[in-house]
Amino acid sequence: MASNTTLFRARVSARRLRNAEKILDQLGMKPGDAFNMLLAQIELQKGLPFKVTTQTGPMLSSEDQAAAWTEALGAY
Repeated sequence: MASNTTLFRARVSARRLRNAEKILDQLGMKPGDAFNMLLAQIELQKGLPFKVTTQTGPMLSSEDQAAAWTEALGAY
């Protein structure tokens, strides 16, 4: 049975990929799985599954930034 797939290549920062792979590994996923999920959501929603804007949001205090960092990436 022939596979009807296409190889997609993208240039990304090595640091960003390493950080994403650590998180995806905790979810039992590989980057390709996440990319396929993103494409599926784009198909379903007929657009990006998150808001993209040039408007700035509220600034976080240094304490809130530290808490968000620790929650996302662990203690510094």
